[in-house]
Amino acid sequence: MIQIDMKNKAVLITGGTKGIGLATALQFAMAGARTYLTYKWGSADLDKLGKEFEKKKAEKPVLLEADVSVDEDTDKLLAQIAKTEKKIDIFISNVGFAQRTMSIDEYKKRSLFKTLEYSTWPMIEYSRKINKLFKKYPSYIVGISSDGPDHFYQGYDFVAASKALLEFFAKYLSIHLFEEGSRVNVIRFGTVKTESFSQIFGEEFFDFLKENDIPEKMILTPEDCGRSVFALCSGYLDAMNGQIISVDHGMPFRDNLMMRYLSIKNKKK
Repeated sequence: MIQIDMKNKAVLITGGTKGIGLATALQFAMAGARTYLTYKWGSADLDKLGKEFEKKKAEKPVLLEADVSVDEDTDKLLAQIAKTEKKIDIFISNVGFAQRTMSIDEYKKRSLFKTLEYSTWPMIEYSRKINKLFKKYPSYIVGISSDGPDHFYQGYDFVAASKALLEFFAKYLSIHLFEEGSRVNVIRFGTVKTESFSQIFGEEFFDFLKENDIPEKMILTPEDCGRSVFALCSGYLDAMNGQIISVDHGMPFRDNLMMRYLSIKNKKK
């Protein structure tokens, strides 16, 4: 990545203390931006986080405890940012919630609404409240998707639904905010080796890749994702307003591979 100066830029990243969110925050902080990261109570090791930024010689982030589904938390954290900032230049909506549904009998309205409340609605609600408080929308609003709604992963029906709606709103939000000078995009990331991925699929998934001679380097790292978000918001990666961007290392037949792996895993049970 070429050197890009982000000094005097304020960046808000929801769920910014782990995985893709943290990797993205480090990219902006190393470029001189002031980063504000939200996390839920008990979900972040604050001392470890500080050392991560120190190691990269990056400005330490401001950590704000907040649940993206709670309006009062959103109001409180934005008011806290407003004490030191006149505007928020970049907003990254990164929080997601994975409600597993292994069969249609497990479909529950409450589960669907909760998934949307965490994975879709914050991009809209935060954008509106940022404008209400700072009298200006961020220059860049980016929603982080998984693999989007076009790839099938068994048990993640509601996740696919929430990402489809996230992409729908991003396209329409880009039209509503065009005259405001804001750019809105969603980035789809293919398979990413994060803590949550390992919890869901287990480390044996990577053993499966080795057994099938699939190099692990074809799977994205959080750092790959962070660089992609940074490139988009710095103008280095050009994209049309409202565009849905896919980023992956081209892992072949990823849907079939994932399904085959899950099938073998279930048979062993």
